[in-house]
Amino acid sequence: MSTQIQIFDTTLRDGEQSPGFSMNQDEKLRLALQLERMQADVIEAGFPIASEGDFNTVREISKNITQSTVAALCRTTKKDIERAAASLEPAAKPRIHTFIATSDIHMKYKLKKNRKEVMESAIKAVELSKQYCDEVEFSAEDASRSDPEFLFEIFEAVIDAGANVINVPDTVGYAMPWEFGQLIKSIRREVPNIDQATLSVHCHNDLGVGVANSLMALKNGAQQIECTINGIGERAGNASLEEIVMAIATREEEMSTNIVTEQLVPSSKLLSEITGHKVQPNKAVVGDNAFAHEAGIHQHGVLNNPMTYEIMTPKSVGLKSNKIVLGKHSGRFALDKKLQKMGYALTKDKLNQVYMKFTDLADEKKKVSEKDLLNLISQTLPQRKISGDDIRTL
Repeated sequence: MSTQIQIFDTTLRDGEQSPGFSMNQDEKLRLALQLERMQADVIEAGFPIASEGDFNTVREISKNITQSTVAALCRTTKKDIERAAASLEPAAKPRIHTFIATSDIHMKYKLKKNRKEVMESAIKAVELSKQYCDEVEFSAEDASRSDPEFLFEIFEAVIDAGANVINVPDTVGYAMPWEFGQLIKSIRREVPNIDQATLSVHCHNDLGVGVANSLMALKNGAQQIECTINGIGERAGNASLEEIVMAIATREEEMSTNIVTEQLVPSSKLLSEITGHKVQPNKAVVGDNAFAHEAGIHQHGVLNNPMTYEIMTPKSVGLKSNKIVLGKHSGRFALDKKLQKMGYALTKDKLNQVYMKFTDLADEKKKVSEKDLLNLISQTLPQRKISGDDIRTL
């Protein structure tokens, strides 16, 4: 039996903190409903203390989401926690997510607190949160740069205080996969009551290894991944939800998620529509080129058997089909297949004539359209009355 991995989506909270990616209440609700349709286990709806708008948005999402857990983020202060709890009152499955920094650099320069004070604040926050909500998650901000021994102590204490989920954030994207995997392994080994809580990770992508760190964490005992659609988030973004989910679906027979993978592309496109920011064409899983082929060798292989160059099917992520793009790298085989779809099954000689003109045109244009191909056919067979000698039987 495969291990069920929980997917915690923070697109509406951490993702929205990306410069230029802010969303209004209606937009966030639309996206939340799509995330529920995708069957995200947890939807982090916002940071209620941040503004009246964020509070109202979390509350509105709480009213409308019935299957997924709705989480609200808060610091370890009484005011933050009470505000989060109030925003979650209508939720069918609420979770308070409280956090405090545990690295020496954050404690010294940001919090102005010592380890004892941070420990006391964390315990009190979890105890207070537990009065309002059965599900409480505790995050040790900047965990990857924290003293592991202090992490072990604070995690043990907050679990005793009632935390159901323990989150290990690589807040600044500093960790390397082998380091992060070892950290998760050591938490599993050194925190005596860790089995009483779900072990979660939240990886940023500053060094481009957010997904790799998340997957390494899973291999070492993590049970929940915090991630975002299209990998959006602070600075270089968060670990990409669609990449993690499809890596598990494609490669990990011992793991699975609840995500309806056919909703990945629709979710990505909705986010792009709402924010006005498209993903780069070569973005894994959801980019325009993720299932597109231009090189002749690749096209020949894919047209004969998609598995030659596609490790997952377009339909599995919500696309109708792959794309054969005609350009300067395309060969006769792909051109012939395209012409056949257009109703032209040319003899070998005529195909060669069209192909020579095609390569000249492809050197000038990035993509060759159907209109371009019709013009090439017209030039090669100028009367547009194609004889039986010119055409093979379809």
